[in-house]
Amino acid sequence: MDYKKTKAPTNTVTRDIMNLCNETGNIYESVAIIGKRANQISAEIKQELNQKLQEFATTNDSLEEIFENSEQTEISRRYERLPKATLIAIDEFEHGRIYWRKQAQETALDEEA
Repeated sequence: MDYKKTKAPTNTVTRDIMNLCNETGNIYESVAIIGKRANQISAEIKQELNQKLQEFATTNDSLEEIFENSEQTEISRRYERLPKATLIAIDEFEHGRIYWRKQAQETALDEEA
């Protein structure tokens, strides 16, 4: 997913917790789902950033190369301006773009069959 095009806010937003538990019926379950998705998003963004910065990696560090890596600092700044992973996950949860399933229900259905 392209997180650069997300509509998630970059600042903290006050939210009504009752709206978060509408889908699951339990605020703790909603927070757990959002937390797991935020971890996934964070890992994806970190992997993508590391791949882009790997292009600039050199074995020997000279003083000239340190000052010439303005492209590398620009890439880092672009990723720093992205919304935090938790804000992206909350936005996805509120708009129904996260798929989850309850493991307890699946095991009960498997036992009945």
